[in-house]
Amino acid sequence: MEYPFGTGGDDVVMATVKRWAVVVLIDERDGHTHAEARLHSGESARLTGVGDARLNPADTDVPAIGDELAAARALSDLGHQLLVTTAADLRAVVGHPVRVSV
Repeated sequence: MEYPFGTGGDDVVMATVKRWAVVVLIDERDGHTHAEARLHSGESARLTGVGDARLNPADTDVPAIGDELAAARALSDLGHQLLVTTAADLRAVVGHPVRVSV
């Protein structure tokens, strides 16, 4: 199956497309918001990023802000874990430590 991807007005058709999904789960309790970002890549190893947010007692309680902050932290953690995993996989292939940057 081919999917077109737009790139500045030009469509590029890719022969093989892999689908990865990230599911973000959010739980709020007593001024604390916990989020997990779970990567489902179709591979056997799954990664889960975690993020938390706490309501400052002096602030107005706006649950959506806690959700956004906890989710952003979970996604950031997931991205970091993916970079660490990539570096370990590359090291296994090339036989020496590698540095992977964003």
